[in-house]
Amino acid sequence: MATMQTKSAARLMMAPAVIALLLWMVVPLSMTLYFSTLNYNLFNPAQTPFIGFTNYSFFLSDPAFFTAIRNTLTLVAGVLVITVGGGILLALLLDQDFYGVNIVRLLAIAPFFVMPTVAALVWKNMMMNPVYGVIGQFLNFIGVGAIDWFSNAPLTAIIIIVAWQWLPFSTLILLTALQSLSEEQKEAAEMDGAGALSIFWYITLPHMARAITVVILIQTIFLLSIFAEIYVTTSGGPGLQTTNLPYLVYAQALLQFDVGGASAGGIVAVILANIVAFFLIRIIGKNLDA
Repeated sequence: MATMQTKSAARLMMAPAVIALLLWMVVPLSMTLYFSTLNYNLFNPAQTPFIGFTNYSFFLSDPAFFTAIRNTLTLVAGVLVITVGGGILLALLLDQDFYGVNIVRLLAIAPFFVMPTVAALVWKNMMMNPVYGVIGQFLNFIGVGAIDWFSNAPLTAIIIIVAWQWLPFSTLILLTALQSLSEEQKEAAEMDGAGALSIFWYITLPHMARAITVVILIQTIFLLSIFAEIYVTTSGGPGLQTTNLPYLVYAQALLQFDVGGASAGGIVAVILANIVAFFLIRIIGKNLDA
């Protein structure tokens, strides 16, 4: 009896927070669903007739939609390859005992705390500028010639910027997993004649599998909503070369003033993100239960 009363009291105390959280999520989503069924244009906000699923039809049949989907998937895949591969290498490096390792670890993690807008501006003006950027100066010095990244390889430039921001996150997670690996296993393998590559492939990498899964799951969810880096550097261009799904929704709402179409795009983006997350959890998330 006392246990049931305790559970009831706990649920009662949790109720305000749960209700507030539901309202926080449900109200904006409901308003977005409502606006997506209206012909709501900011040039004529007084007249918003109900048009059903017409906004969805126009958004899904827009050629820019398929380009945005392709750019979004390319961006996510490119950043994941760099951050997971680079995170493993950096974690192995930072797991060594050398002078100043704590300072190096702090410097390696620092980019994750830089705001996306600031990071994009730094890379655009100080690193990738073809005239006075650091990369351009270095390429000119070795005789290769500077590259105008945001004109010739804009999506690659975005991938590099975003990967630079997320590499510390993967490094931190993978380094934490690596430090939980028993040294006795590696010492036993060395005594049996295993080389460094064999130890990494058969002992270290399997031990890091769950951490790699967590990195992929978390980063994918956040990378699907990348916006600030694109807005600051390329504004979705040239043409549609760097337009991903979030930027396409933004352009529909605030550049074309079509709130109804943008709301439909937002709902489509939410559905696609949930589909991706569902399959990732089903396919990759099995490692978490192993």
